[in-house]
Amino acid sequence: MSSPGVDTQTRGRSRVLAWALWDTGATGVNAIVVTFVFSVYLTGQVGAGMPGPTTPTALLGYALTGAGLVVAVLAPATGVWVDAAHRRRPVLAVLTGVVVVMTASMSLIRADADYLWPGLILLASTAACSDLATVPYNAMLSDLSTPATSGRISGSGLAAGYFGSVLLLLMVYLGLISGDGATRGLLGIPADDGWPVRSAMLLAAAWFILFALPLLLTGRNAPREEVRARIGFFGAYRNLWAELTDQWRRDHNIVYYLAASAVFRDGLTGVFTFGAVIGTTVYGISQADVLLFGICACVIAAIGAVLGGLLDDRIGSKLVIVGSLTALIVTALVMMSLDGATAFWICGLLLCLFVGPTQSSARTQMLRLSTEGKEGVAFGLYTTTGRAASFLAPWFFGTFIAVFGANRAGLGGICAVLAIGLVGMIAVRTPRREPA
Repeated sequence: MSSPGVDTQTRGRSRVLAWALWDTGATGVNAIVVTFVFSVYLTGQVGAGMPGPTTPTALLGYALTGAGLVVAVLAPATGVWVDAAHRRRPVLAVLTGVVVVMTASMSLIRADADYLWPGLILLASTAACSDLATVPYNAMLSDLSTPATSGRISGSGLAAGYFGSVLLLLMVYLGLISGDGATRGLLGIPADDGWPVRSAMLLAAAWFILFALPLLLTGRNAPREEVRARIGFFGAYRNLWAELTDQWRRDHNIVYYLAASAVFRDGLTGVFTFGAVIGTTVYGISQADVLLFGICACVIAAIGAVLGGLLDDRIGSKLVIVGSLTALIVTALVMMSLDGATAFWICGLLLCLFVGPTQSSARTQMLRLSTEGKEGVAFGLYTTTGRAASFLAPWFFGTFIAVFGANRAGLGGICAVLAIGLVGMIAVRTPRREPA
């Protein structure tokens, strides 16, 4: 017969595993829908014959901007709403279900310009709901960890997300999209009317269901908190304002950190967003090799997230973030001075190695700065500020290219964003966490 201590430890590990598996499903769907497959399908095939001066790529940008604004408005209220621990799993379940339904609905988008706007609306809505779902999901970290283990658990979740992206991308590419001729992939999907991509959307929806169910069905029900249960939508914003003023009076550092992290997190996004562009236009990487590099980049970033999480528990989140940002800037500057595919592979993978720890420790630092019992508010603000600064990396990237007249200079723009975030992060103090 096992002891109560062993049973408790086993249940704790199973809860952490279920939590990490949700990230496996969610990150894989984002990779397929927003980054690599459906967005490319919309701009390259669906919108190819669209009349008018506005390009499908520009419309995609406008759609994602709208999604960002929706998240910026709703994330704070969502954060206040899920401060009551018993609401976190139901809210996560609803948002997960909406993402699954909309992802599956993308299989109806044919390779016809008449379907461009429905496709853009589905993509933007999926991106918004996926971002909002991270608010209750991140708040659950406080239920699963202690100050001594939060870094390791956060890193494991991020690593699971990266590996999920790799596995799903490989399945989609090999099974549905690769090859030429009338059929594609190992499954022989018809190549006409966008069926390879439309089939990928059904696979992505099933993938999310598979990995989300352990958390949504087996998670522990938190006790109901009657006082918070009466908070409505507008009441959430009144509470949010009260929480903001209270946090400011208690410690200004959480506001400083929200600003600094918003900047450097956008720089991290820029590393992945513009990596393929830099690789093909500056270092001569083929499109096929870019896909291979993307898979390797996710693996390396996952390894970095795990190692960074272990280091986070030993030396603290701030030191991991500052060290990783410094390494990112130095590596990017060295990369700017080099040429050739070998330089891109080595420096590019080094950049990904340091992206993982920064992302993982950024989430843990937010948890450690927040007041115990107020994690939902903190992560709502965390999501909102991140979206509010999402224009910085593209703006700096394009401005540096325009000023210096070379695509290589875009790396300098990304370095500038990371450097601003690094300076802001150095000024943040990490106080000891206090109960609400």
